[in-house]
Amino acid sequence: MKQFLLITIAAIFCSSATVFAQFNTVTQTKAHRKAVPKTTQSTTPEQQPPFSPCQRRDSLAFAQIQTQTEQTDRLPALVSPLRHISVTSPFGYRRDPFTKRKALHNGLDLKANYEPAYAMMQGEVIKVGRDKRSGLYVTLRHGDFTISYCHLSQSLVTKGTHVYPGTVIAMTGNSGRSTGPHLHLTLKKDGKNINPAILLNLIKQTSMSNMFAENTANPEN
Repeated sequence: MKQFLLITIAAIFCSSATVFAQFNTVTQTKAHRKAVPKTTQSTTPEQQPPFSPCQRRDSLAFAQIQTQTEQTDRLPALVSPLRHISVTSPFGYRRDPFTKRKALHNGLDLKANYEPAYAMMQGEVIKVGRDKRSGLYVTLRHGDFTISYCHLSQSLVTKGTHVYPGTVIAMTGNSGRSTGPHLHLTLKKDGKNINPAILLNLIKQTSMSNMFAENTANPEN
């Protein structure tokens, strides 16, 4: 009888051990399967989605403008187009204020109320014109890039004029297809629109670098 009980207890023990082992195996498998999506979500740089053509073009333009401006050491290489910068409508798709439909805004709108507009870089005036959309505008060539200042009230330069960073080229206004006084800036390379915000970002970086350099040179101030 004792022998029978021992055999029965041993059988129950072995059976429970097998079930326990199987339970552990299933649990580990489930845990492993749950961990798989987490590893696939963490992507390496090679797996990151590629930049869109517009993002890549803006990035390359930023680098080229930065190199181009760094080569000018006689004057500040890049200055703000206005005394104070306040973006009222960014580059990109938006609801057109006239048609109320989604449309590409091919430039950058800055708050400006009949005030001086400045050349941002050294270059040349290649066109002063007027049309129904842009109103009175001035286009400057800076190396491989062109910048147009639109909706102006007055032009202070003529075609062929050489300009430098800070040269007053026009007075802002409300001409053309406009809902109110402001400055519309467009930036192009090879005829393709680029987000002008890259210029403002570069100006900000340059200003911060100059401020750091001045503070380093005059630590007591």
